[in-house]
This record gives sequence, C-alpha cells and structure tokens, in this order.
Amino acid sequence: IISLLQMLTLRGFPRLVVVRGLFSKMPATASTNNSPDKVTHTGQGWDEKDWRLQRFDVASKMVNPNVAANLIAEKPPKDCGSLSITYCDGGHAALGHPKVFINLDKPGLHACGYCGNRFYNSDITKSEQDMSINHLNC
Repeated sequence: IISLLQMLTLRGFPRLVVVRGLFSKMPATASTNNSPDKVTHTGQGWDEKDWRLQRFDVASKMVNPNVAANLIAEKPPKDCGSLSITYCDGGHAALGHPKVFINLDKPGLHACGYCGNRFYNSDITKSEQDMSINHLNC
C-alpha cells in the first residue's frame, strides 16, 4: 500500500510530497464509447489516457472553432486597380497593426505578412490561374 504522504530527504532536510495520482478523476482505462479530445487551432489534442487532460477535471475544455486564419481566408481579396504598391494598416492604427507596404508587380494574390489580408493588381492578375498564385509580403 502506498501511503498518501511520503517522507523524502533532500540535502538533509525532510520534505513532504503528496502523491497526486491517487485522487485523479480520470478512469484507469479509456472507454471506446467516449469521443476523442477536441483539437485546438495549434493542433493540441490528446487521447483520453493522457495526463495533460487532468487540468480539465474541474472545467471543460473550450475550443473556439472560429480560428482567425480561417476567417481571413473567407474574406475576398481586395482589388487595388492599377496600383503597383498598396499598404495594409489592419483597419485602425490604434489596433497595433503597423502600416505594411505591399508590392503588387507580380501576378497573383499578395498577402500582408502581419494580418493575412490579400490584395491583387487587376491589370497584372487577369486569369483564374493567376489568382491561384500566392505571395506573402513581410
């Protein structure tokens, strides 16, 4: 039988260490009927036996399905007409987005490296094949 408190000696001083595994609410074996863990936008998702899930014993895991990258991808690209250079400021300067100048000389979509908004020059980008070319401007 494992005692709840163990005495350890570290550099001559006795210390109390609590054995945490005895009070875990997680089952010893994972059930096959349970759904898998929700995967976050960073790719974090674990099986039900993983010890990292014990932080969700008290409160459930909340995953926001509206990832910013998906919302930006749904936004249509902005036609800049015949301008060869445009800028992206993210809407308002108080939001923290710096003014990023974007060169539109090549055909295709040019994305802002800070927020992901896309721009194109309609004089150079004329076909659907040109619209499939993506450039990232940092």
